Amino acid sequence: MGRFVEGKDRRQGVLLPEYLDEYVSEENPVRVIDVFVDELDLKALGFAGVVPEATGRPAYHPGLLLKIYVYGYVNQIASSRRLEREAQRNVEMMWLAQRLAPDFKTIADFRRDNGPAIRATCRQFIALCRRLELFAHAVAAIDGSKFKAVNARDKNFTRASIQRRMEQVEASIERYMSALETADRHEGELAQAKSVRLKEKITALREQMKDFQALEVRVHAAPDQQISLTDPDARAMATNGKGTGMVGYNVQAAVDAKHHLIVAHEVTNVGHDRDQLASMGAQTKAEMGVETLDVLADRGYFSGEEVLACESLGVTPYVPKPLTSGAKADGRFGKQDFVYIPEQDIYRCPAGELLSRRMTTIEKGQTLHRYWNLSSCRTCPLKAQCTPSKERRITRWEHEAVIEAMQARLERMPKAMRIRRATVEHVFGTLKAWMGATHFQTRTLEKVRTEMSLHVLAYNLKRVIAILGVQPLMAAIRA
Repeated sequence: MGRFVEGKDRRQGVLLPEYLDEYVSEENPVRVIDVFVDELDLKALGFAGVVPEATGRPAYHPGLLLKIYVYGYVNQIASSRRLEREAQRNVEMMWLAQRLAPDFKTIADFRRDNGPAIRATCRQFIALCRRLELFAHAVAAIDGSKFKAVNARDKNFTRASIQRRMEQVEASIERYMSALETADRHEGELAQAKSVRLKEKITALREQMKDFQALEVRVHAAPDQQISLTDPDARAMATNGKGTGMVGYNVQAAVDAKHHLIVAHEVTNVGHDRDQLASMGAQTKAEMGVETLDVLADRGYFSGEEVLACESLGVTPYVPKPLTSGAKADGRFGKQDFVYIPEQDIYRCPAGELLSRRMTTIEKGQTLHRYWNLSSCRTCPLKAQCTPSKERRITRWEHEAVIEAMQARLERMPKAMRIRRATVEHVFGTLKAWMGATHFQTRTLEKVRTEMSLHVLAYNLKRVIAILGVQPLMAAIRA
């Protein structure tokens, strides 16, 4: 073994045993977790078991179990069974838990029974970041991403999917019936055995059809006409790639543009983002403790009502308007080619003619004004490039000025969407890489929200350690 670094003999005795504390360096992040949890008011946060029972077997302190979970999520260990093993073999975990090793059931029950308190702990760390003035730059990017649930796609049923599966079963029954008729025409042991197998398959398919028929009734009775058997709150959600939809949850996150910390997050089972802008903006503004806030979001968040709601909340949105004009797709002038003149409440068309307001209507709760020209359209030389109808009509929402002001802000800030992508999209990539292919491990919306809060707490904790360092962060927590 010459010329190699040699280890110590495993049978060598030690006169003065080493302390467990000596195995954990002063710059180890586990020390931050220990100080952070010790400084929390667990009773005020709502954790159960802070005051021990007078009788019965002594319980583990909730602070200990919280430390185990935070350490686990920081190190991408979310399974209660794996956490149980780590407590028995991991030196850092032994130091953190003071050599205690709760069983996996105790660990799992703690997360299940203390969901609101764990989510409040995540907000407590965000409040610490605010106290450290890490949110001084009042700009945040909001985005949503689909995360897989425990529920498999075959265990999710919609009206279309169950109808398609019933048709597949019917086709299979017909195919086996035809094969059975063919088998019955032959004699011998092989033909008889084949007939028995086909009859068994047909019986199983008919039982499956009965199950599908019962599920069809439940699907039609459901509020959103969709049910999931494994996780009742999970929903089928479309993704960008064709045929790549998943059953899962829509995770919303607001990330500050300076340090890329997750300021606010929410988990929903709604597959789109259109109704999330105002609520996420208000939550982010409150968590950052600022008077005004600039919010960057992609086209999926565009909604006139949401943009209008942001204005009254002190949130300034930057959301591109989707190009949904059928006229543009057909090669004709779009609404953006018509110039609105607010002083006269008229539109000027590409040919220079004026369109006056002719009527007002209410559609889907919105007050809409419609503008057109009664005479000029029919003789206009640009009519073929404008409309196939008698005249071109322009519809304007009563609060359209709010949308126009937002588009003008985007013109003055051309790099807004680039900043948004660089701020928020890598956060989701990081979280999904940590969580693995299955993403969520718990079921139902309430428990999934708790699981997501632990991931967000772990992400923010690692980010702040990278920004400040272990010892400065510990000093700030104790202050």
